[in-house]
Amino acid sequence: MLVRVFVEPQQGATYDQIAAAAAVAEECGFDGFFRSDHYLTMGGDGLPGPTDAWVTLAGLARDTRRLRLGTLVTSATFRLPGPLAISVAQVDAMSGGRVELGLGAGWYDEEHRAYGIPFPPMKERFDRLEEQLEIVTGLWSTPPGERFSFEGSHYSLVDSPALPKPHQSPRPPIIMGGAGPVRTPRLAARFADEFNVPFHSVKDTEAQFQRVRRACTDAGRDPATMRLSAAVVVCCGASDDDLARRSASIGRDLEELRAHGAAGSPSQVADACRAFADVGAETVYLQVLDLDDLDHIRLIAAEVLPALI
Repeated sequence: MLVRVFVEPQQGATYDQIAAAAAVAEECGFDGFFRSDHYLTMGGDGLPGPTDAWVTLAGLARDTRRLRLGTLVTSATFRLPGPLAISVAQVDAMSGGRVELGLGAGWYDEEHRAYGIPFPPMKERFDRLEEQLEIVTGLWSTPPGERFSFEGSHYSLVDSPALPKPHQSPRPPIIMGGAGPVRTPRLAARFADEFNVPFHSVKDTEAQFQRVRRACTDAGRDPATMRLSAAVVVCCGASDDDLARRSASIGRDLEELRAHGAAGSPSQVADACRAFADVGAETVYLQVLDLDDLDHIRLIAAEVLPALI
């Protein structure tokens, strides 16, 4: 099982804090370091403020050497698809081919209001997401020297040189996810390399994995070619006092974390991760909410990772 660290910098973090956590994750042997793509806190004052996901990942591309890097997930409402393809390709080149693009329809209307970003109704957001996926993958797959054009309901590209190309061939992996029962699995079957179910029970995660596998079969795709993953909040402690301190620092109830995340002793956290592996997850993203608690990352690496990889 691949184990990746997943952070939420919109809760308030500087680049230096993010980079320090990524450095420890790399040093300790995690497979990847991923971040959310949000501009507004979801509780608390959010100080010192959010950081832009792809600006951050560009920095990490140069400040790390081995970690896979990416978003869970970039909102299709935030960026035009052409410039997004350019940004991701550039960060992929800066990293030497270690980038993965998580892309979704967007859901947090308050951040759109706060920063003046249009937030269309859900159907239109999914229509835009579908067109963005067609455009980003189309630009990346266009052979050098050829042109790419696209005419959709929301985006139009005419004779694009489709440059630059990503470092990875044929392209960086695309991650999609969520709990939508119909359209999300169908779009993933067409475009995604990985499907992620974030913050759901093992039972609900398994049900969504089954929907995604069926969507792949319906699309004529081998379901085994879709990597499956889960994201869970992690709160690990070597003692009850450590657990209580860590759950308090992130403002979460420990019993709720035990029921819905990966919380407890290192062996209990490993068991919680294995439960997702048992229903098909090949990768687990451990959501680390306190970016200053680097010893938390070190503890997981020392006592949880060996049980999972």
